[in-house]
Amino acid sequence: MTLLTVDFDRFRVSPGEHVLDMGCGAGRHAFELYRRGAHVVAFDRDEAELAEVAKMFAAMALEGEPPEGASARTVTGDALSLPFPDDTFDKIVAAEVLEHIPDDMAAMAELLRVLKPGGELAVTVPSWLPERICWALSEDYHTAPGGHVRIYTRAELEAKLKSTGFEVGGHHYAHGLHAPYWWIKCAVGVNNDGHPLAKAYHQVLVWDIMKRPLATRLAERVLNPVIGKSVVVYFTKPTVAAAEDQEQAHAAA
Repeated sequence: MTLLTVDFDRFRVSPGEHVLDMGCGAGRHAFELYRRGAHVVAFDRDEAELAEVAKMFAAMALEGEPPEGASARTVTGDALSLPFPDDTFDKIVAAEVLEHIPDDMAAMAELLRVLKPGGELAVTVPSWLPERICWALSEDYHTAPGGHVRIYTRAELEAKLKSTGFEVGGHHYAHGLHAPYWWIKCAVGVNNDGHPLAKAYHQVLVWDIMKRPLATRLAERVLNPVIGKSVVVYFTKPTVAAAEDQEQAHAAA
């Protein structure tokens, strides 16, 4: 069982679609996209992490997990200069990555460029309140190299992507049970995984992910809007006609 932040009941991926997982990290969303029959590109700047993602893609193919016709590959590069032509992808996932990028607006412009008109983008970032508490509890949490450089409000995230040219869709929050774990880690030491409290809570989270009992599902549903660790927002790239209409409206105003 994999912990997914994007809701694939909302963000529907069809077999044969070309999908980019931008800033894929360890590949959790890329693997799910592959299972759903997409042509997946797992993109990240960390070559060592991508090597492990490629191994997993190969293992999945060997086990027959992805449907026939699906494909998956890894690409290394910079989010500010994506090595893909304009209008390449039907869908893009950018999960827990924009908060790491100093020039987030440039990265957003690149996402718009490589997404096809009418294509969909799913963005997840740490939620404001849980993240603010983490920053208050631990300096190491947000000053480590490659760490988080900003805390988004949902309004700011939506406004930035809207100004880039995206249309804003729906949103939701995820991982309400995970916020307290990170607060504990920040309080006892971000890298102190052996601390009894951090260790015990981690075991609860693993149990929850593996077993998905009804009690914790219901608890998370209540907690998500309040302390969900991540906020997930869905966007669409306007079609050419819609973009022209927007430009005319702006000119008239």
